[in-house]
Amino acid sequence: LITPWNFPIAIPAWKIAPALAYGNCVVIKPADLVPGSAWALADIIARAGIPKGVFNLVMGRGSEIGDVLLNHDDVAAISFTGSVGTGRKIAQAAVTAPVMKKVQMEMGGKSPLVVLDDADLAVAVECAANGAFYQTGQRCTASTRLVVTEGIHDRFVEGLVTRLKQLVVDDALKPGTNIGPVVDQNQLDQDLRYIAIGQKEGAKLVWGGERLNRDKQGFYLQPALFTECASDMQIVREEIFGPVAAVLRVKDYDEALAVANDTTFGLSSGICTTSLKHATHFKRNSDAGMVNVNLPTAGVDYHVPFGGRKGSSYGPREQGHYAVEFYTTVKTSYTLA
Repeated sequence: LITPWNFPIAIPAWKIAPALAYGNCVVIKPADLVPGSAWALADIIARAGIPKGVFNLVMGRGSEIGDVLLNHDDVAAISFTGSVGTGRKIAQAAVTAPVMKKVQMEMGGKSPLVVLDDADLAVAVECAANGAFYQTGQRCTASTRLVVTEGIHDRFVEGLVTRLKQLVVDDALKPGTNIGPVVDQNQLDQDLRYIAIGQKEGAKLVWGGERLNRDKQGFYLQPALFTECASDMQIVREEIFGPVAAVLRVKDYDEALAVANDTTFGLSSGICTTSLKHATHFKRNSDAGMVNVNLPTAGVDYHVPFGGRKGSSYGPREQGHYAVEFYTTVKTSYTLA
């Protein structure tokens, strides 16, 4: 089990639990940025009395220990959550190993939130603010593409900017904080680089985008909102993994659906509308594994399958009944009586 830094308790837990429940021995390698969370889980599991060797925690950088884990003959399956580039390398290693391994890949997203003219403006603004910027935008399901029809576009942008001005960026443990710091200097540099790219591409930065200083040291960034964006811009096509969102103005629902699906990713999507017709059509025709109506794109329910399409996921889904499919082996047996 190879897990990322952005949900350092949740993602390891939802991989470990079904793996153990269905009778597997587990080796987990957490992201090297967040070893403390995995250590806490390991301590809980060890104190619960699990037999020796059933659960194993391995610390280290993927570049140093990854090949040992991926190529070991005793590893029968690999569940990975992380970047597309790393996921592709892992999948290739799994299928080219002397003994091929099952793989489960969750690799990222560029999730669209469609806002139609008939949407409840307050609901749409809150869905966008939550989905795009909460948890510092460090979610693969973040609503980083806001696809808005022209009749509500200006009111939506004005409302979202007003909402962003109300959000408090500070120490995540400080009462009243809405958005904490970016995870580290490398991620902050990446966020700022994309903000500069967006401005160079001709998008209009209508709010945020600057580095902030607070009483407690941290990598604080004011959430950035771009308008006048086009589908071919880098800030629209590439996963930034920070509090940066792009608004795309479209004519009507049909164009909104086409723009929403115009991506190599397909993890999560959303639509804000009061039209049952459009909501139903979007749920059926959105190229995403998870679709939300009048909700942020970043919600998760551990009892149902989690995963996407296209470049976002590969292999069986996580969670829900799909956990049975991945963490067990199907066998057909015949007996002559």
